[in-house]
Amino acid sequence: MSDDHLPPNPLKLVGRAHRSFARIADVELRDLGFATGQMPVLMGLKGGQALSQAELARIAQVEQPSMAQLLNRMERDGLVERVPDPADKRSRLISLTTTAAKRMPKVRAVMDVLKAQALVDFTPDEIAQLANFMERLNNNIDQMAVERSGA
Repeated sequence: MSDDHLPPNPLKLVGRAHRSFARIADVELRDLGFATGQMPVLMGLKGGQALSQAELARIAQVEQPSMAQLLNRMERDGLVERVPDPADKRSRLISLTTTAAKRMPKVRAVMDVLKAQALVDFTPDEIAQLANFMERLNNNIDQMAVERSGA
């Protein structure tokens, strides 16, 4: 069977969708002073809870040095601040600035519109099924990561 008759690789399709959506969202979010790469941090901190850099790196599924760079840029741009950890004065916690917190409803609104546009031709059942498939895929990949880390 030639490659022309093989079904498309779903992981390539997921990657393409992610990259394309991120490019579009970056343009929309730029006017609000945000970027899609910051979304895991913003979502982690949106409830007003301060978190450690390590917790944010785990949420975003990135290495500590990458998170440190992202947080440095976000602090420079006035989106996050480092505050003393009440449980450990040597440690610092990350929280949203008042300015960033005030802009979060607009970020949510932009992302909701983009999500609706991306899913426009899907029925509610199809959206639920797609979400279920993606959750299963993410669980499989998470399990692969655990197995390879030896944990």
